[in-house]
Amino acid sequence: MTLKVNEIFYSIQGESLYSGLPCVFVRLSGCNLRCSYCDTRYAYEEGTETELNEIIKQVADYECPLVEITGGEPLLQKDTPFLIYKLLEKGYEVMLETNGSLDIGIIDGRCMKILDVKCPSSGESGKNDLKNLEKLGAKDQVKFVIVNREDYEFAKEITKSRCVGIAEKQILYSPVSGEINPARLAEWILKDRLRVRLHLQLHKVIWPHVERGV
Repeated sequence: MTLKVNEIFYSIQGESLYSGLPCVFVRLSGCNLRCSYCDTRYAYEEGTETELNEIIKQVADYECPLVEITGGEPLLQKDTPFLIYKLLEKGYEVMLETNGSLDIGIIDGRCMKILDVKCPSSGESGKNDLKNLEKLGAKDQVKFVIVNREDYEFAKEITKSRCVGIAEKQILYSPVSGEINPARLAEWILKDRLRVRLHLQLHKVIWPHVERGV
């Protein structure tokens, strides 16, 4: 059993409630979306077919209990759920970052899912499968990547209409680095009394000029 892997690396978790923690990242190749602000275009095609046991071995080499499966879009590969299952069975805490266009119901419930709901500026908001919001568990998270006011209003509407029952600390509003001043987004959130979390990409604060392996 193999998966097409773009890179496996050890870094600081930067885009979840676990921001700041050391984490092993398994970036799988391929994506079905082409978001305007994508910062991992190199993962669209680049990658190496890698045996599942070899992936697990490389993860183990870092001696870190936290693992994130990301992409690209990990759920495009049919064996991703099995990789997640095997890592969970070995005692890892596993996170999955997904673009929200594919069914997350196939993923082991023990896995923490970060569901990215695409806003209009991405150019891919029509691909959202909002039924996924009903499949989130108590520790899962919803992320809105925001470029402008239109994105914010879109995120606010989805938050109010479709995120009922999701804990406020688990709804993340993330400004696109270099596209919108985080202070402006903070002002909108405060003015509207939204109970959401303003979330910055920590790895871009730490390594602003590094594109891969962080």
